[in-house]
Amino acid sequence: MDVTTDAAAPWLIVGLGNPGPEYAGNRHNVGFMVADLLADRVGGRFKRAGRAQAQVVEGRIGPPGPLNRRVVLAKPMSYMNLSGGPVNALRDFYKVPVGHVVAVHDELDIDYGVLRLKLGGGDNGHNGLKSMTKAFGAEYHRVRFGIGRPPGRMPVADFVLKDFSSAERKELDYFVDRAADAVECLVIEGLERAQSSYNS
Repeated sequence: MDVTTDAAAPWLIVGLGNPGPEYAGNRHNVGFMVADLLADRVGGRFKRAGRAQAQVVEGRIGPPGPLNRRVVLAKPMSYMNLSGGPVNALRDFYKVPVGHVVAVHDELDIDYGVLRLKLGGGDNGHNGLKSMTKAFGAEYHRVRFGIGRPPGRMPVADFVLKDFSSAERKELDYFVDRAADAVECLVIEGLERAQSSYNS
């Protein structure tokens, strides 16, 4: 569904990651980090979402008036490769069109901290996106947070399930904050404006 045809529909902003403290600082969990920051900004705390295998925060972002948006922030609790089921359950429950779904996720093919926003496209081997696309199609928004490629011959699976390096952590808060800003811009002002402001 075209975003402009259903402006009153809520937005479902999905931070992708793996549940559990052992994964909290992993590169693969940067989507959770952005979702946590957005929850702080709307003054909410994540709680279990009924039957859906996810945690959610409901809130509003944007200035008062026509640009104020109803949002549902979500963190699937199913592990990355099964994210599509919980996200689709939330989408059905909150009556969110696919064009109002935003996935925030780590991206190997982009340098660390660089953002790219887009609508639709492939999954580029990302298991969370693969699961979501299988569940309800590919025409959702993505906020891609660059984590870069693993050094040397380190397997990709090992790299994404490691914590950010000490050097990376010095800038991580800034980059997570910028990604949260990009999500807000996307939801309030639209994809083109967000791309021109945050695609670097």
